[in-house]
This record gives sequence, C-alpha cells and structure tokens, in this order.
Amino acid sequence: MNQPRRLFALLPNLPNSARVLRYPAGIIAALAAASMLTAGINPSVEAALDDSPKTVIDEVWQIVNNEFVHYNFDRTAWVAIREDLLGRDYRSSEEAYDAIRKALRTLNDPYTRFLPPKQFEALTNQTAGELSGVGLRLEVNPRTKILTVVEPLENSPASDAGILPGDKILKIDGKPTALMTVEQASELIRGEEGTEITLQLSRATEGVLDLTLTRSKIEVPVLHYSLKQEGQMRVGYLRLDEFSSHAAEQMKKAIASLQAEAVEGFVLDLRGNPGGLLFASVDIARMWMETGTIVSTVDRKGGDREYTANRTAITNLPLVVLVDGNSASASEILAGALKDSGRATVVGTRTFGKGTVQSVHPLADGSGVAVTISRYYPPSGIDINKKGIAPDVQFDLTRPQENLLGRNPSLRGTSDDPQYRRAVSVLSRNRLSQFVP
Repeated sequence: MNQPRRLFALLPNLPNSARVLRYPAGIIAALAAASMLTAGINPSVEAALDDSPKTVIDEVWQIVNNEFVHYNFDRTAWVAIREDLLGRDYRSSEEAYDAIRKALRTLNDPYTRFLPPKQFEALTNQTAGELSGVGLRLEVNPRTKILTVVEPLENSPASDAGILPGDKILKIDGKPTALMTVEQASELIRGEEGTEITLQLSRATEGVLDLTLTRSKIEVPVLHYSLKQEGQMRVGYLRLDEFSSHAAEQMKKAIASLQAEAVEGFVLDLRGNPGGLLFASVDIARMWMETGTIVSTVDRKGGDREYTANRTAITNLPLVVLVDGNSASASEILAGALKDSGRATVVGTRTFGKGTVQSVHPLADGSGVAVTISRYYPPSGIDINKKGIAPDVQFDLTRPQENLLGRNPSLRGTSDDPQYRRAVSVLSRNRLSQFVP
C-alpha cells in the first residue's frame, strides 16, 4: 500500500482494452489506512477482516465509500453490501474478486472497476509510459503468419543489438514462436530489469541468428511526429496515442524539434486516443495556451478545482486538432480547452463523451481498483458526459475510408487520410487569416 494513487481521465474501455494504460505521474497522495476506517462496525465483521481475501474486499469497499462520486450513490445500500460481503466465506481470491465485481456493478458506473493483479500491473506499466523488456514492436505477418519485428524502439536493448524491422523471431528462450500470438510472445519477452533473454532470429541477408539481450526499463513512445510539406506550407504533424506520464515531455521535444525546422502550423491528431493521466492533458494544454481555463473538476463535496494556462506556451503557431468518436477522456479535456479558448480549430467527428475522473488505488494483494472521484467540465462549462465534444468542422469518413485507415495506421496523416487533408486545408486558411490586415 505504499504506491501512489493516480488520477486519470480513464480509458473508456479500461480494463478490458488491450491497451490497458501506460502512467505514474498524476497527483500523488499516499493512502492513509487510518483515514479509511469507519466507526460502528459489527465486531464479527471486524474479526472477519483478519481472514484473507476479505482484507481486499474491505479495502475496495472503504475506498469506494470514501471517494466515489455518483448522483445516485446510496450509502445505506452500500453499507448493507459490506455486511453481506464480509459475512461470506471465500475459498479463493477469484471468488472474492467475483464478489467485488458484482458489488461494484451495483454502482452503475462503468469506470469504477476492479483490476486483478495482472491487469493492475499492466495498467501501472502502461501509464508509466515504461516497460521492462527489450523494446520490440511485433506483429504476426498477415501473409507468412510468422512473428515479425515491426521496429525496435529507440535506445532499447533491441536497437542496440542491431535487430531490424522485418527480422523474423523463430524462438524466444528456446520456445518456438510458431502459432504464438503477439500477446503471448510479448508476455515471454517482458521480464524483470537486468535479466537476460535469448531470441533466435531469421534475417534474409544473414540466415539464422541467436542474440542474448539484457532486459531494461524502456520509455514507450506515445507521440509520433513528422514534418510535412503541404503545398507551400510546412506542417508539423503530431499523433498522440495516449496521455502517459511521458506524453508531455515527448510533446515538448516534438514541438521544439518541428519549430527548429521552420514549420508554419501544426496538426495534432487525437483520433483514437482513449485518454490517460489528467495532469498530462493539462501540461500539454499549457504548451499551446498562454492564458485561460483548461478544465474544472467538481468532487463529491461540490469542491471545484480549476486548472489554467500559466503563460508557459511554447508556440503560438496555428493549430488544428483532429478528433473522432474514440477520442475520449484526457483527449476531450485537451480538445475542449483548445477549442473553447479559440486556440485551435477542431476537425473530425464528435468525441466519445466521458466527463469523469478516476483515482486508481493499489490493494494489499497486488490488485487495484479504479474509482470515479469527480466530474470535469471544459471551459464552456458544458457537461460532455455521454455527449462528447462537437468539432468546429464536422468531417465524417465513409466506412471504406475508416476500414482503410484502421487496417493501415501508417496512412494516418498522409494524402490517403481525408480528415488530415481537411485539417491541412483549415490550417492553411487559418494561417492566411493571421496575415490579413
């Protein structure tokens, strides 16, 4: 229980998403066990807490009781649920986990969720923006069905060892990879920092190679950027996959790098970005906005906290933001702030519509729980929950276009991406308007 709590504008499909999120940076607040206890507990129930796994059940109950925000939260019913949960016998942790899940479903909040140990570990790694492994992006080649390297991550053991895109992975620590999924292979490759792993590769020019690598902590890139020449305009294209603890740092470097190449405007692509850390979205908004409100949050007691720009913007060049129905949570905080302040033009389709913030708590047995603790509002004050943010420029894709971009993410931000083309058109118009007397 010595890990920090983290504040998220959480992924809308957490924890079932394969992306289960990358982040430890948000608001750090140590969990004080004493402050979690409630008075007036039945002595027989109190005694039951000594028996594992009831400890975890009561941890979850106490966290929800102290933090959960919902219009219809029935405290009397929640107390009765505690008595019922702790009055049962559990033959295994899984039985207790099932009971926790059923109890949380009574809250009617899809974002208040229990995470068993593996999912909680995946969430922690993902939200940290770091992994312990060798730094490989993999795929099962759709034509050959062979596990293949898409790319080694920069400054990783894999790149240092000279592994190349297109290399085929035949064995992992002696285990043949035929019939393995990417997830199964990744599970084998990940491991404790400092431990070794042997990969058998096949390379067209060199035949079969055996390489032994030492696992290390690797920063996962969540931002991809490039300079694009669009007609007479130099455009900085930035695609942010999610709001990890390294997202703001990567964004700052990318903006500086693109400005050094004399860009004349930016397209920030938040399509498909499911969210992440609240503070990451605020920090990134401050890079674009010199002044103004970014987001306001309201907790269970009606307490209102406002996050504002602080005159630390690093660019005032024209900006267009791309969004779609899968831009959620922290993406909506950033898009809403940039839209409502007039700093950017938002292009695409209406966003997902998730207007709540969660805190994520570690539990005694390595599991965790995400609990909705507040609602957030963009500068306009409009409640976007289940409604989303409407773009300034509505631009829908046809189903074939959606399928093409979905199958080929590398086409995003290119001439084969109609929404990007529209964003460039808007950017060009906005840029010209800055020079009209």
